[in-house]
Amino acid sequence: MANFRTHFGVAGIGGVLVGQAGWHASLWNGWQALAVAAMVAFGGILPDIDADHSHAIRLIFHLLAIVAVVLAVLVLQQRVTPAMLFAACGAIYLAMRYLAGAIFARFTVHRGLWHSLLAAAISGLCTAAVSFSLLGQPERLAWLHGLSLTLGFLIHLALDELYSVDLTGARLKRSFGTALKPFDWNAPGSALMLLLTSAHLLSWLPPLDALRELLVQGLSLWP
Repeated sequence: MANFRTHFGVAGIGGVLVGQAGWHASLWNGWQALAVAAMVAFGGILPDIDADHSHAIRLIFHLLAIVAVVLAVLVLQQRVTPAMLFAACGAIYLAMRYLAGAIFARFTVHRGLWHSLLAAAISGLCTAAVSFSLLGQPERLAWLHGLSLTLGFLIHLALDELYSVDLTGARLKRSFGTALKPFDWNAPGSALMLLLTSAHLLSWLPPLDALRELLVQGLSLWP
């Protein structure tokens, strides 16, 4: 399978290309192009969050912990004293970085549910919801963040499948078909639970009209 550097490098290049193409087409400005590139690159390593003791899982939970602290500051800064805010941010960082990571590792398996199209879609929806409802980003930009992360996620899954094909031996490795799948066929109950727990995202998402408009504009980039 592709390693961390390959996933991050390919997704990073893809993000730069997409961001630059949209910038040249005047679909977004330079700063938004950088955000697109960053989200695609992050999405490119996100599926390996289920790989215990990997570089990806440490980096991902470190970044998620930072995001959680930023969100805590935005929500709590007007409600608590500076000392309490500092203590809360420290606790949130440690809980997200270590406790959440350990729990996630305990209940996930590599190439399981997290390597699926369902996980890619829900990760993108979560990103759009956080960007719009918690960070207060405009509708179109929030959907752009979600789509960018989903694109990076899909690049990761596609790379895993490509690396499952042994061209020298003209054969398919045992891992073929375990990444780019609708959901984890061995655990349909987990997929259903993920769908049910994600249902609350509907009220947090930006309007779908903005997504439709963005998709139409994005398709116009292709010759």
